[in-house]
Amino acid sequence: MKIISTAERPINLLQIIGGAIVGGMETYVLRLLQRLPRDAFNVTCLCISESRITSQLRDIGCQVHITPFTDDPDWQSIQLGVSLIKAEAIDVIHGHLPNAHSLAGILSRLTETPALATIHSRYLSMRDFEVHKLMQTHISVVAKTAYFHALNLGIPPAKVRFIANGVDTEVFRPVTKTDYLHSIINVVAGTPLIGFIGRLSREKGPEVFIQAAGIAHKRLRNCHFVLVGEGPMHEELEDAIDSLGLRDYIHLVGLQNDMPQVYTSLDLAVSTSYSEGMPLAIIEAMACGLPVVATNVGGVIDIVEVGCTGLLHRVADFAGIADSIVSLMSDESTRIAMGKAARKRIEEKFELNDSVRQTSELLRSLIQSGYHSDGKSGAIDVRLKPTA
Repeated sequence: MKIISTAERPINLLQIIGGAIVGGMETYVLRLLQRLPRDAFNVTCLCISESRITSQLRDIGCQVHITPFTDDPDWQSIQLGVSLIKAEAIDVIHGHLPNAHSLAGILSRLTETPALATIHSRYLSMRDFEVHKLMQTHISVVAKTAYFHALNLGIPPAKVRFIANGVDTEVFRPVTKTDYLHSIINVVAGTPLIGFIGRLSREKGPEVFIQAAGIAHKRLRNCHFVLVGEGPMHEELEDAIDSLGLRDYIHLVGLQNDMPQVYTSLDLAVSTSYSEGMPLAIIEAMACGLPVVATNVGGVIDIVEVGCTGLLHRVADFAGIADSIVSLMSDESTRIAMGKAARKRIEEKFELNDSVRQTSELLRSLIQSGYHSDGKSGAIDVRLKPTA
């Protein structure tokens, strides 16, 4: 049995990060590690490749090691993981994405180190479920749908915890409207802008945003539409914009480093995803005082209060999304009122400090309960706490 006392020293935490794109999971991990108190946690990271995220992790003081790993980790990854756990006296492992969860589970069993996997999607994958059952890992989820899915699969309540995504409401906050994006797309300052924030990939539905923009443009001739992000659909989306003849009104601006400035140059945020967990882009936009038009998927329903902070539609509802864009852009007083309500909701329900505190407490509780060689951790009451 491995029971660890960390009362007089920082917790040694191994983060296993299964992705390397600029996405919600990577942003979640970076913000978590930026906020974990350095006098309470020493952080070592195991990543699948060198990338923008590894540079950012080093910048905040994390040790970073690289090993390629898939859903079926190879011997090199397992060997390196075991060596790190021994060399750094790791107390607890925290994995992100199914490939990282697989490796975390194997390392947990081999070294008798408690392991937690955070699920960033709306449901548990079969791989996440299998790893949990075989390796007795603990689960945290960022969306309520994933929490109840875990319970329906038979995962004990003491093994799963819902901790909603959060944002720094001091960084993402309403300020005087800026012309940050206007200068990038070369339009007159003050021109109304409607924005899509997200990876340009199938699950995010950027082509839905473009189709809705094409419909809305017929009634909003003075507005421009901006897609902020990068991804494999970039060229396809350029072709779609050209086919609509709207190159002068729909703009692909790629990745942007100053996201608070992006939000404060928008008038309305639109999310057209086919699938989501607890999307940070929506939370950030609302924190900056923007109303949201979104598809009703995953954890979006837990963020957007319909008719108060935004409007929701079924997936791929081009016409409905366009109607909501036109309605809000044509009614400034309603748009402003929704934006104020959105800001208040994020302050009350989705503050980053709350998310970090709950995660820190969960990691600490796993260490304090110990890890038993039969694979069963001590009972911990980590059931869903009401948040919204």
